[in-house]
Amino acid sequence: MVKNSFISVISQKENEENRGSVEFQVFSFTTKIRKLTSHLELHKKDSSSQRGLRKVLGKRQRLLAYLSKKNRERYKELIGELNIREIKTR
Repeated sequence: MVKNSFISVISQKENEENRGSVEFQVFSFTTKIRKLTSHLELHKKDSSSQRGLRKVLGKRQRLLAYLSKKNRERYKELIGELNIREIKTR
């Protein structure tokens, strides 16, 4: 798995007191998703891991929807740095 520079930045920036922030939770779910995805490339019939991946994807989706409603700028910055979704430009 390739780690980008954002991982080191957020790891240094986030301390014990900030682990409950939406950004940190989305970051940790994203790392779990990437690990599970690489695992499922090798073990295609691992249904327990597939279920776990779907659960983590749903949690991340709900957190991103919350962040999108509360603070649109932080949402756009986060998805840009984590390369989660393509930002629509008009």
